[in-house]
Amino acid sequence: MLATSFQPKKDSFKNTFCIFKEVPLSEIQQLEQRYKSESGSTYYYTPEGMYRLSNHWGRLGNSKWRLLEMNPPSASKIKLGFAKWEDFYPDNPSEKLYYIDADFDNYTANYYHKNDSDYNGKALLRTTAETRKRLKNIRNVLTLTRWAVYYDQDIEELRKRIVSELINTDKTLEVIKREVSNSFQN
Repeated sequence: MLATSFQPKKDSFKNTFCIFKEVPLSEIQQLEQRYKSESGSTYYYTPEGMYRLSNHWGRLGNSKWRLLEMNPPSASKIKLGFAKWEDFYPDNPSEKLYYIDADFDNYTANYYHKNDSDYNGKALLRTTAETRKRLKNIRNVLTLTRWAVYYDQDIEELRKRIVSELINTDKTLEVIKREVSNSFQN
């Protein structure tokens, strides 16, 4: 890709959610650095999207930018991510914009924006604060085992059932666990 003078509008990334995909550093060799933040992240713009070279990802000021690492992940702490312009979605903490998806094989869960093309319309949408709290519960169910000692059931089946309820309903974790426990007694 050749260097470009493309420049996005000032403040066009405030209050946005975006998932960048990690790419090799070679992708920015021919590009001109367009911006460097106070924290040291550098930005390169193209007509297709933005490259961000940084050692930190996640909540950035008033935006949520996550990096989807290469497989296998690069060893460097500084990672280059690319996102298309259309992958930047509006973020408003008071709106129900986020859904959660779990990967039971890898015992992980993450949140995504409702405008993402993968959203199936089934997972419940939540605000930022609700999503954070629910995600913590889900990650605990997926990674911890102590909670399962009170059940006489396969932990993997329990995880799937409980996490699916946490994703698709507003029921509290306590209510879900009680319902699961009662269903085994009947």
